[in-house]
Amino acid sequence: MTTKTDAKSVARGERRERFETSSGIVLPNDFNPSNTESPVYERDLGAPGDFPYTRGVRRSMYRGRFWTMRQYAGYATAEESNARYKYLLGEGTTGLSVAFDLPTQIGLDSDDLLAAGEVGKVGVAISSLEDMERLFEGIPLDRVSTSMTINATASTLLCLYIAVAKKQGVPADKLQGTIQNDILKEYIARGTYIYPPAPSLRLVTDTFAFCAEHVPNWNTISISGYHIREAGSTAVQEVAFTLADGAAYVEAAVASGLKVDDFAPRLSFFFNAHNNLLEEIAKFRA
Repeated sequence: MTTKTDAKSVARGERRERFETSSGIVLPNDFNPSNTESPVYERDLGAPGDFPYTRGVRRSMYRGRFWTMRQYAGYATAEESNARYKYLLGEGTTGLSVAFDLPTQIGLDSDDLLAAGEVGKVGVAISSLEDMERLFEGIPLDRVSTSMTINATASTLLCLYIAVAKKQGVPADKLQGTIQNDILKEYIARGTYIYPPAPSLRLVTDTFAFCAEHVPNWNTISISGYHIREAGSTAVQEVAFTLADGAAYVEAAVASGLKVDDFAPRLSFFFNAHNNLLEEIAKFRA
């Protein structure tokens, strides 16, 4: 039986009755004044650097300074990854992005029986300060910012990084970079957690407090929607879960005695850039 909607679709020569985004949002036949609102410039768009920040958080954006360009990398041994980092820096990347193997991500040494078959497989293996020294040998940590995609063991890896910098003669307050440190999305979407939620949140907020005092230029968390989207969420769900996680971190930090202004400027976010261009633009602007 042909419905009225079917008939309209056929009459328009469309391939199918219903078109929707990958998130399940139904698309109209076209966008026109009858199904869109006229934007109010200051409310809906705004100038670059001004609220609601749909055009960027800085007035000059890339005209003033390029974003940090880094390639997610790390494999096998610290020496091999070090060579890759030096190659990438030599080719023009302006920062580092460290990939750690699964044993490192869940706190296992490389010689642990549970680590068999996974050492150095999806990232670099780090079991000691000596490994970390080899990873950054010859790389001046006061001149390169480093992003470390690490969560359950983020505080440990950050301590090792600070120790390497100290051996280089670089004080902690000169270091720049990011640890992902987003343990809540591990429970939701990824699975590389070690401890229950409450003590894991304590590690996160303790890291906020330590860095606020000793490593002020370090982004202490990268609250991540990317993994939630890759686990099967829609664009709306990705934003919702990620912002909920962000609110939980802020609430936990305040409950621990921290002042919002002492840690909030160093909260960062990491969202997925999925396949539907216009939907993703709307998501990031929202």
